[in-house]
Amino acid sequence: MNLFLNGLLDFSGLGITLIALALTHITIASVTIFLHRHQSHHSLTLHPIASHFFRFWIWLTTGTVTKEWVAIHRKHHAKCETAEDPHSPQVLGLKKLMLEGYFLYRAEACKQETLDKYGNGTPDDWLERNLYSRFPMAGISLMLLLDILGFGVFGLIVFAVQVLWIPFWAAGVVNGIGHYFGYRNFETPDASRNISPWGLLIGGEELHNNHHAYPSSAKLSNKWWELDLGWLYIRTLNLLRLAKIKKIAPKVHSDANKHLIDMDTVRAMARHRFHIIKVYGRKVIGPVIQQECQRANEYYQSLFRRARKLMMREDIPQDIMTLATIKQAVERSQTLATVYHFKQQLKELWQNSRQHQTQRLVRMQQWCTDAEQTGIAVLQEFAVYLRGYTEVRLAR
Repeated sequence: MNLFLNGLLDFSGLGITLIALALTHITIASVTIFLHRHQSHHSLTLHPIASHFFRFWIWLTTGTVTKEWVAIHRKHHAKCETAEDPHSPQVLGLKKLMLEGYFLYRAEACKQETLDKYGNGTPDDWLERNLYSRFPMAGISLMLLLDILGFGVFGLIVFAVQVLWIPFWAAGVVNGIGHYFGYRNFETPDASRNISPWGLLIGGEELHNNHHAYPSSAKLSNKWWELDLGWLYIRTLNLLRLAKIKKIAPKVHSDANKHLIDMDTVRAMARHRFHIIKVYGRKVIGPVIQQECQRANEYYQSLFRRARKLMMREDIPQDIMTLATIKQAVERSQTLATVYHFKQQLKELWQNSRQHQTQRLVRMQQWCTDAEQTGIAVLQEFAVYLRGYTEVRLAR
């Protein structure tokens, strides 16, 4: 009877709880390191020992097929916030993502077109063909048996937690809340948010806006006060020679001694365009709107406050109401019209992919010259900031 209740391990309730949390955390680490950063974005390479462990653990605890997960995630990046996005709360609604995220994932995994187009480069060895992909539910069944043997009847609770852990945190929280609530370091065209600056519960996946700005970076934290637990694990694997870091997002700063825009400046701006747009909103559009509000009546103060969000954020659809609000605001203020026009010009510099780098260099130099000639102090200061814009490569 005692064996039936407590299993072979005979742990206390607290012990079982701690072990269950530890097991689910290993699953989280496996997903963020192996499926996400290694397989989907190739931001690091893994030693075969580490790679096989993560793949086995994911099969055992989730039944996830690597090719399916990778293909769906890559399609999410390619079609983000559109009707073709497999899991956009902006399109489908947050409630649907939170409650039905797993079923949306399974529906997309059944589309062979998605797997063929976005699932290239995933494991295709004997184990994958004959075990992991062929019998994905065998791993979960084995896990159920091990949980019952180890923890007795309480193993059913441990099993339920393990099975629900990834669908809740990944399909619900990251894919849902990560595109709905939080803060943004970068003005990406999608609605991605950093849920929390401390990526502990989901191994760093909380820093979702950072990831969408730099998808190929093995490190998801960007500010000094942000913490990416998955990155600490990757660094540990790197020290043990079980992982090799390929890409991390470089830092940028403005060099006060650099007064001439060169090709390095243009390349840095193209790579960090989401950062530049964020800084432009904070340093130029925000202060101009604040000045306009100080001398406007109550009606136009309300208008400028509404326009501020619409003119600074890149994830808000440009529908009729949005465009009408912006039009009314810029018609009221020539200064605001000027700085908003310069923002649109700045975006056009890298939106034209067919434009030669030399042409971009000339246009960027002209943009700074024109900005400095407007007589608008914040715009002049931003032009100086761009002239010194420099990329800093970090040691890995």
